[in-house]
Amino acid sequence: MQFSAEMIAAGLGGDIVGNKDVTVSTFAKIEEGTEGALSFMANPKYEHYVYSTNSSIVIVNRSWEPKEPVKATLIKVDDAYGSFAKLLELYASYKPQKSGIHPTAVVAESATVGEGCYIGAYVVIDEGAKVGDGVKLYPHTYIGDGAIVGSKSTLYSGVKVYEGCKIGERCILHSGAVVGSDGFGFAPNAQGEYDKIPQIGIVILEDDVEIGANTTIDRATMGATVICKGTKIDNLVQIGHNVVVGANTVMAGQSAVAGSAKVGRNCMIGGQAGVVGHITVGDRSVIGSSSGVTSSIPEGSQIMGSFGIDAARFRRANAVFRNLPELQRSVRELKKQVEELKNQ
Repeated sequence: MQFSAEMIAAGLGGDIVGNKDVTVSTFAKIEEGTEGALSFMANPKYEHYVYSTNSSIVIVNRSWEPKEPVKATLIKVDDAYGSFAKLLELYASYKPQKSGIHPTAVVAESATVGEGCYIGAYVVIDEGAKVGDGVKLYPHTYIGDGAIVGSKSTLYSGVKVYEGCKIGERCILHSGAVVGSDGFGFAPNAQGEYDKIPQIGIVILEDDVEIGANTTIDRATMGATVICKGTKIDNLVQIGHNVVVGANTVMAGQSAVAGSAKVGRNCMIGGQAGVVGHITVGDRSVIGSSSGVTSSIPEGSQIMGSFGIDAARFRRANAVFRNLPELQRSVRELKKQVEELKNQ
């Protein structure tokens, strides 16, 4: 499908600078733009590409002013990144939608499947499970006994939802994600071995949650592990038993939250960051990449470093750390001078 600059600007509430009749039929990164492609520029670091790109249309922030001639047609909007994301979402909605139940799928007699679903090859939906309207289950997905998948959710190939777990509406689970595996619960016995503690709770994903590929969310020992509405979790993330992650929190790849920790709303957790068990991370906290949070922190905290200290303090300490060799030489010289003075 082709869209003119005039059509796009009307949909985004933007202003056109250039040819309003120019058309596009695909998307491209601004540095890889070709004729007939739509790109965007929101980060000033990419500004130089605006002047050389071959894309036909570039979406930019309304406040941006070019410093030299631009051959592409510009559409100025309040939020270039957000507007481009909306266009990508619209474009994806035009793709052909899969539907129907593949003959190799196994659906238990006591399970229920809603209308307009896609159930792919070798999918298993076990006893008492409920799959809502418009759900897409890609090949080799497993829905356990009594589990629930809410309407319009998408589970890509190889997702496993264990028994009793609940997936909300419009959730997206990427390939290899596991929801409801046993929490890491073991008790040492008199023989120096470990007895397994049965994990009888469930996992609840509320509406509009997205879970990345090969991420695992452990079922609760009792009660529920809860990922609240609108939270987005990246690939290769570990969520322990009885954890609660607040609404609209984002977690980057290889981060982890240990058992019974509580993460607040609208938090941002960087890649490879870790949160120890049984603590609370306050709302709107930001945890930097590779940081470790070892004790409860209040809302609005900014944490950096493996010791999980305040971000501003960490930056000052890191600046000192980079100069340690010079500081060491200075201290040695000062000690030498002090010894000489003592001898005199």
